[in-house]
Amino acid sequence: MSHTAPAASPVHAVVALAGRRIDAADAILSRFPLANVEHVAARIAAELERVQAVALVCSAACGADLIALDTAAIRRIRRRIVLPFDAHRFAETSVRDRPGEWMASFTRHIDKAVQDGDLVTLPGSGDDERDYLATNAAIIAQASALAGTFVPVAALHAFAVWEGVARPGADTTAAFVSLATQQGLRVTTIPTR
Repeated sequence: MSHTAPAASPVHAVVALAGRRIDAADAILSRFPLANVEHVAARIAAELERVQAVALVCSAACGADLIALDTAAIRRIRRRIVLPFDAHRFAETSVRDRPGEWMASFTRHIDKAVQDGDLVTLPGSGDDERDYLATNAAIIAQASALAGTFVPVAALHAFAVWEGVARPGADTTAAFVSLATQQGLRVTTIPTR
């Protein structure tokens, strides 16, 4: 009598994501040109598919975040949004201030996250650099917590959507990559150029 071992359950993933915003209209050094949005969206979609993502945790700034949220929504992937402070202030400082039509996407994702109980708003300290670093840590912590809710426990991945070169001084995306690496996450770089 032969016994067939049960098929192993597919390994799904929860993705913590951070990355570049779209370049300012007067940017001297290009890190994420508006013209690359569709190309980056396709790269994010391919990586979400590769890791069999079941949930995405990120913020909601114009550029990498909103593109990833749009891409995950199309695939019906659960989305949790982490903001460093209230949504109105965030929209003014991280969504409206760059080229492109981002507000409709931002509003749609924030509304859906509120409806689903998947909006995490940090208290903010008044120090933007500190607040954005705290957001990185919260994104990874929220992704880790979500990964543990799946059976079997989902793998935890970090996606860094950037050109791969840290800016002089404070660089929130580089800090995200460093923190994710320190915490043992699988880090995938998705190029913006």
